Amino acid sequence: MNTKKKKGFSLGAYCYVLPAMLVFAVFLFYPFVKTIYLSLYKTNKMGEAKLFVGMGNYIDLLTSASFRNSLIVTAIFVVIVVAGGMMLGLLGAVLCNRAFPGIRIFSTAYALPMAIASSSAALIFKIMLHPSIGIVNKLLHLNINWINDPKYALVCVAILTAWLNSGINFLYFSAGLSNIDESIYERASVDGANAVQKFFRLTLPGLSPIMFYTLVVNIIQAFQSFGQVKILTKGGPGESTNLIVYSIYRDAFFNYRFGSAAAESVILFLIILVLTLLMFKAEKKGVSY
Repeated sequence: MNTKKKKGFSLGAYCYVLPAMLVFAVFLFYPFVKTIYLSLYKTNKMGEAKLFVGMGNYIDLLTSASFRNSLIVTAIFVVIVVAGGMMLGLLGAVLCNRAFPGIRIFSTAYALPMAIASSSAALIFKIMLHPSIGIVNKLLHLNINWINDPKYALVCVAILTAWLNSGINFLYFSAGLSNIDESIYERASVDGANAVQKFFRLTLPGLSPIMFYTLVVNIIQAFQSFGQVKILTKGGPGESTNLIVYSIYRDAFFNYRFGSAAAESVILFLIILVLTLLMFKAEKKGVSY
């Protein structure tokens, strides 16, 4: 008796997938194709394609000092946000990896930033950094206009974003630490390893899969940061915090250059795509499971 089932076309399976594909088509695929289409045209103030310019929008951007500056500013911002957010999340997870009285309170406090909207946090941060009534200047006995000084504005926005991202990073790293076998620490203690050696030789290698995932997510989130820039600095002072995302917003909804904004969106997509592919290629060499 032949018990093997023949593989064939199953209409029912496609019916299950169809609703999800429709959602993706309406909210992802169509906007993506439309963005590429608009990037090849000059548009009117209603965002309608009027004059085909081919790669003209891309050439204008790549030869623009303002756009090149936004690339540099975005790169610095992403490095600070990713490094700061991951370090804060990892530190909190390591501190809360041991049972002690009040552990739940501390865990909730470390995870709290993920539940705070970026706009709300930016408003509070703006008050804290106020040059005359802000608590930061009062505690440090300084008189610095933090968010209106080109030397400090980008760092201030990046620190806020890193703190906002640290909450979800804390949860990722906490889950990763819970999956590391405690017996390896006991054997390391018997061999005379100290806390620093355990951290670098055992904890970090054990966290490598979740650290890779967290790195990818944090980089993508950092490139998409917008709300805190809009509220705190509006891309200024000058163009010191003019991230690519904010530049896209400004070109589209202030200057009504939808074709240029679409080209910037495509370039941002390509940057994130290339970085993600490079990280996945490096992951095959350096991440142990």
